[in-house]
Amino acid sequence: MNVKLRTLTMGVLFFTGQTLIAQKTTKDTTSTSTIEEVVVLGYGKVISKPKDITASTTISAEVIENRPNVSFLNSIQGTAPGVTISSMSGSPGSAKIDVMIRGLSSLNSSTDPLYVIDGISYSATEFRNINVNDIESISIIRDAAGTSIYGNRGANGVVNIVTKKGKFNSALKVSYSGMTGVSVLPNSKYEMSDAKQILTLQKNYGAGIGSMMSEDQIANYSGVNTDWKKHFFKPSMTQQHDVSLTAGGQGLSSYTSLGYMNQGGIVPTTDFQRFTVRNNLNGKSANGKLSFNTQLALGFSKRNQLNQETNDNISNNVVQNPLHGSLLGLPTLAPNEYPTGQLLYNAIGTDFSGGKYIYVLEDILREDNLPSRFNQTSILASTSVSYKLTPDLTINNKTGVDYKRNDRVFARAPWSYLALAVAGTALKYPGFEVMSSNQDFTFNNTLSANYHKELGEHTLDLSAYFDYTKANYFYTFQQQNGLNPLTYSPGAGTGYVDVESINGTNNYVPQILAAKIKAGTVSYFGQLDYDFAGKYGVNAVVRRDASYRFVEDFRWGTFWSVGGRWNIDKENFMEGSIFDMLKLRASYGTSGNQNIFDGYLRYRDLTGTLYGNNPMFFANSNTRDLNIASSSATPGYNNASAYFLGRVANTELQWEEVKMTNFGLDFSLWNRKLTGTFDVYEKVTDKLFNDINLSAVTGLYSFDGNNGQMKNRGIELSLRYNAINKNDFKLSIFANGSYNQNKITKINGDFQDFGSYVYQVGNPAYEWYLVPYLGVNQETGEMQFLAADGSITEKPTVNDRRNTGKSFMPKFQGGFGFDLDVKNFYFNVLFSYQLDAWKFDNQYTWLLDPTSIAEYNVSSELLNAWTPENHTNTPALHAANTGLDSSSDRYLVDASFVKLRSLMIGYNLPKSFIGEGFVKSLKIFVQGENLAIWTKWKGYDPEGFTLFPLGNYPNPRTISFGTSIEF
Repeated sequence: MNVKLRTLTMGVLFFTGQTLIAQKTTKDTTSTSTIEEVVVLGYGKVISKPKDITASTTISAEVIENRPNVSFLNSIQGTAPGVTISSMSGSPGSAKIDVMIRGLSSLNSSTDPLYVIDGISYSATEFRNINVNDIESISIIRDAAGTSIYGNRGANGVVNIVTKKGKFNSALKVSYSGMTGVSVLPNSKYEMSDAKQILTLQKNYGAGIGSMMSEDQIANYSGVNTDWKKHFFKPSMTQQHDVSLTAGGQGLSSYTSLGYMNQGGIVPTTDFQRFTVRNNLNGKSANGKLSFNTQLALGFSKRNQLNQETNDNISNNVVQNPLHGSLLGLPTLAPNEYPTGQLLYNAIGTDFSGGKYIYVLEDILREDNLPSRFNQTSILASTSVSYKLTPDLTINNKTGVDYKRNDRVFARAPWSYLALAVAGTALKYPGFEVMSSNQDFTFNNTLSANYHKELGEHTLDLSAYFDYTKANYFYTFQQQNGLNPLTYSPGAGTGYVDVESINGTNNYVPQILAAKIKAGTVSYFGQLDYDFAGKYGVNAVVRRDASYRFVEDFRWGTFWSVGGRWNIDKENFMEGSIFDMLKLRASYGTSGNQNIFDGYLRYRDLTGTLYGNNPMFFANSNTRDLNIASSSATPGYNNASAYFLGRVANTELQWEEVKMTNFGLDFSLWNRKLTGTFDVYEKVTDKLFNDINLSAVTGLYSFDGNNGQMKNRGIELSLRYNAINKNDFKLSIFANGSYNQNKITKINGDFQDFGSYVYQVGNPAYEWYLVPYLGVNQETGEMQFLAADGSITEKPTVNDRRNTGKSFMPKFQGGFGFDLDVKNFYFNVLFSYQLDAWKFDNQYTWLLDPTSIAEYNVSSELLNAWTPENHTNTPALHAANTGLDSSSDRYLVDASFVKLRSLMIGYNLPKSFIGEGFVKSLKIFVQGENLAIWTKWKGYDPEGFTLFPLGNYPNPRTISFGTSIEF
């Protein structure tokens, strides 16, 4: 929270392009005593809260600024009802952040909301290059009254972002904010064995070095006892510095900022750096007919991350994923035994027995052994021009571009163990290097005409729009196989070796690939707003959309909405009541979703490929037949070379259509002492994008099409109570919460089985479908399960699985906290929560597997395993049905949580201390992020929309110290 001050000067200097312009300033006489809360709606429309028909929540800059988060999405968790935000990775600069508004609205299409920045719609789903401290407010719009105007892009809700701007007739203001913090690994509840415990377990099981030791030797053991978690995870530093300048004359105002952020990772080879520049310029003519604004945001970031971040195929690979393998490292092995990959390869070859895989993980985490570097350059620019043709008629044109270039270098250095092990003795030059680049250029233009007329107590607004979006994607990939360790340097293009032919085999053959996609949409639509005396209001929208994805017969879709409000507090019978505002809202409308996925990309819980990418570029050829050549991934019959049908064209593919009904109540009591909103909604997704079965005689079992319907019903509540409001003591308590019930109402065959979860009519999507686990047979130590016929069995089959009524999607979510000001001190506390979410603890299955005791560390819970003398609920180490619990609910865990998301304590230095010098205002603060969590989940963090979490990068716990200064 930066307090802005004025400097008394005769002129204002502000930056626009490369020109310094001086303007005479006058005093801004606008009164601030009657300022109302406003909501930013579709296409830049701003409306006061009493006249707003939408279900929306506005989040101010004070909530998100001066927090150590790369993306603003992390900072708004728990701030709005009906909005579930979950971070799947704590890797610095990660794009793995899921945002879901009012439940899951699609099975196989994008569920990300539309992001609108300063009135321009963007297809972006990650914002690592946007400086959070440049944001003025964020409005989250949840119902059809606010989203239908975005037609084909508004099905999943809208997040409207407004960046900071200068004010007309204001003096030059300069502000600086900076902070430095430290991040640490959060705690887990896995009870890992120490050296003596694992030796005891090995002796009990009869495997590993412990099996060859006596009980006395184990009891007196004083050798190596390594905590691999402490070895692989280290505290990291974070720092952020921002400088901003604002100024304004009679006809021109400007906001300019420079930002730098450096965030270290708790895994030492991961980090993130960002540089940002922003200039927002606003202007108007002397007669007020012409107004314009421009926004230009430049960003450059670079990050180092683990291969696992974008390659989930190695999540369960103990040799390549240190996030998974660090828990499994045997404590009896000492670290730093092999300082180079060559020494490690000479010592163990490819023999990982006895837990030696842990040394490979050590080698991976050495600098430049497995570099995975990303650079992102971004340009976000927009301009808007409005001209009043008459006092009632205004024309407007908004144009925006979003350009991103991502460059990656990924390699196995020739001196790394992995490169040496793969090459073996067959190749002189091991290793490879990949250099890839993708460019995303999206252009959006909206032309509109707005008619505004007031006749007495009647106010009418009519608007017509034409919207055009064009997106271009270009991708290049090159891989050099074979690197000379004497000259290789990551990303420098050095150390490449020539193709070599030995005995008819070509070695070191490079690989190249390129791809190009063009996508686009076009829309025209109209909007009507009518208000009578501030008491009654009606809003209606009709929109026609066309998308490049579909054939001509289905290219166009029509979406619409209608909404109304009744400001009950304006009625005569409400005079003298306790209500400052009491407003009833209702709306119904439709919107479309054309951002469908195809192939393996559709299962976002199984792959990290989707995160951060433009959803407009996926599934761009589903309306065409696809023939493919055989490969290792898609072999021909009997592994023979072949050319065959890979996809059947579906020329009847259409939009997913979302229909939403909403009833809401907004209220304010006792001179705004208590304010709140309450909403009830039903959201139905029709024409779900899903598999349609085919006869196997075609060579395929299914093809992509529209099949199914899903329904979300819920309630939302938001409250703020300003308990105390005195000059030197203010206390405000707030809370929000929502409940959402998800249900599939139509699906192909009424039932689709995916192994551990199913889609079934009448039940939630991603419903767990497992065998009930009953515990341990106290006579034998074997695991027991409930069979389909109700009997107890020790040998469950797939036919014993059943519906659980549980899903990984939380049914309840929200947040609560308080803001306290005591003289010059201030305290801001935010808790977030997600309840009734169930996940399969994949990591726990590894830690309770006694068969791996000789190779991996396991939970010390196994020390309490059943024996004839020790009857417990932990299965016997040699239970005959070990492993059969993988399809049971033994590892299905309630992943609900309550998290202390943010805690800030600050102090504003008094004017008497600062004096009347150059510094006008100064505050210091300490801020904590993710400080505490209450959950039954045993892992580091229960966040993330994923079914089988394993080896995810934990969200760190961070404490920061900072200052904000105004000059």
